[in-house]
Amino acid sequence: MLRRIVLIATVSAAALVGGVPVAGASPLPLPLPLPLLSEPADHLTVIVAETGNTRTDGRYELECEPTGGTHPAAEGACERLEQLAQDGQDPFAPVPEDMMCTQQMGGPATARVTGTWQGRQVDATFRRSNGCEISRWQTLEPVLPNTRS
Repeated sequence: MLRRIVLIATVSAAALVGGVPVAGASPLPLPLPLPLLSEPADHLTVIVAETGNTRTDGRYELECEPTGGTHPAAEGACERLEQLAQDGQDPFAPVPEDMMCTQQMGGPATARVTGTWQGRQVDATFRRSNGCEISRWQTLEPVLPNTRS
């Protein structure tokens, strides 16, 4: 929201300056600051439940570029998300329906991640109900807490 306000103010100021000629001066275009035109920073809400550890259960806000929010491992979580993006991986994609997964239970832990990552909307649910889901959870650590004892 703040970026939008700054962008509107900058464009408005540029229009005003360009529209009012100064005596003896030629109007020069004002460059728009490029960071305002870049993609918004990553912002995710992470809700974790039933991990068996009351210190990791809860709702966290995670902001990257710059790192911030209430996430207990924000710096490591942002680094992991950046690494996954550089590797071309989508950690929020669901397990394909035709995937063969080991039938093992990794515990009752669940998580939901919503928000914006790499300029796109995210709404993903995680659980530890089989080998594929356990692997998917572990791929996203430390965005999601480590539930292994």
